[in-house]
Amino acid sequence: MSAPQLDPFAPARLGPVTLRNRVIKAATSEGRSPDGLVTDDLIAFHRAFAEGGVGMTTVAYCCVSPEGASAPGQILMNAAALPGLRRLTDSVHAAGAAISAQLGHAGVVAPKKLTGVTAVAPSRFVNPTSFAYSREITRAEIATVIDQFGDAAQVAVEAGFDAVELHFGHLYLPSSFLSPLINRRKDSYGGDIDNRSRLVREIAHRVRDVVGDRIAVIAKLDMDDGLPGSIWIAEALRTVQLLDADATLDAIELTQGSSVFKPMYLFRGDVPVKEFAGVMPPAMRPAVRLVGKWAMGSYPYEDLYMLPAARQFVPAVANTKLILLGGITNRDHLETGMREGFDFMAMGRALLREPNLVNAMSADASVRSRCTHNNKCMVTVFGRTHCVLDPEQRYGPLASQQLG
Repeated sequence: MSAPQLDPFAPARLGPVTLRNRVIKAATSEGRSPDGLVTDDLIAFHRAFAEGGVGMTTVAYCCVSPEGASAPGQILMNAAALPGLRRLTDSVHAAGAAISAQLGHAGVVAPKKLTGVTAVAPSRFVNPTSFAYSREITRAEIATVIDQFGDAAQVAVEAGFDAVELHFGHLYLPSSFLSPLINRRKDSYGGDIDNRSRLVREIAHRVRDVVGDRIAVIAKLDMDDGLPGSIWIAEALRTVQLLDADATLDAIELTQGSSVFKPMYLFRGDVPVKEFAGVMPPAMRPAVRLVGKWAMGSYPYEDLYMLPAARQFVPAVANTKLILLGGITNRDHLETGMREGFDFMAMGRALLREPNLVNAMSADASVRSRCTHNNKCMVTVFGRTHCVLDPEQRYGPLASQQLG
C-alpha cells in the first residue's frame, strides 16, 4: 500500500481557524510603522504575502506595553492602533490569507534610550552586546505583564486577527525567565525548569482566558539559544510538555537563538559585519568591524537547519500542533516537515526575497527560492525590512517569471 500523498497546500486547521495551506509567513521586523501605528506601507507589505499564497502572515513585533518595545516604530497594541489594525486585517483577508499578531515584551532587549525606563529581567543582568543594565522585575510587575499580554490579545480579537503569537523566544522577557543564565530568582518563578516555566504558562493561560475559542493562540519558543549555561533542549522539552498539558496553545513555533548575543545562531549563513558597521554611529564602526563577527557568531547555513533539534519535540506533545522554522525554501522541505510530524511550516527570508514563492511552489514542484542567505536583510530592520536584492519590492503576481 502506497504512502498517503502529502499536500502542504491543502487547507489545514489551526485551533478555531482553517488556513488555506500549511505555510506561515514568519514574523520579521518590518520598520513600516514609524509612529507605532499601521501605515499603508505595512498593509502593502503583508498584502503581498497574502496575494503570494501564504496560509497566514504574521505581524511582528506588537508590543504589549510601551516599555516592552525592542526598536522604534513598533505597534503598541492599544485602542489607538485599532482602526489601522482593522484595515490591515481586512486587506489580508480580502487577499485570501489569515493574519496573526506577534505579541511581545522585550525585557532585557528593550533599550532605555527608546523606552525611557531601565529594562527588566528575571534577575539583575547586563546585556553582553549593549552593556545595558536590566533590573530585577518585581512580583507585582510580573502580574502586570501577564495582564498586558491579555489586554493585547483582546485588542487583536477586536482588530480581526485570526491568531496571536506569544513571543516566548530569543531571550525577550518571557524567554529570559526560562534561562538559568538570566533567571537566578529565589521565588516561585526561579529555580528548576518547572518554576522557570511558570511565567510563560501564566501568560498563555491569561491569553486563552481572554480570547477563548475566537482566535488561535500560538507561542514562539526557543529550543536552545546557543549560549552556554542558558536555554537548552532538555529543559525546553519540559517547558513544551508543561504547556502542552495545560492545553492553552493551539501551536508552538520552535525556534533557536537569542537577541542578546550570537544572533546568527538563529539565522545561519553570511555574517553582514560591514553592513552593520555602516548603520552604526561613526564612533562605533571600527569596533563593529573588529569584533562584530565574534559578537554575532558565525554558523554555516544548511537547509532545514532547525529540523534536527525540532524533531525531538514531536513526541513531546499531545494537544499542541508544531510549526517548523529554519531553512525552508522549497516544496520538498514543506513535505519533509509534514513527514516528520509538523503541522505547519514557517518561512521568513525566502518570502522576503519572493513574496509570491508559495504560489510558485504550488504551481511547480521544481521551484526553488532565490534567497542567497546573505543576511543583509537583517541590517534593513534599521529602516524598512526588505530583501536587498530587490529593495523596491517589485515582485508582483508572477515573481518567479519576472525575476528569472
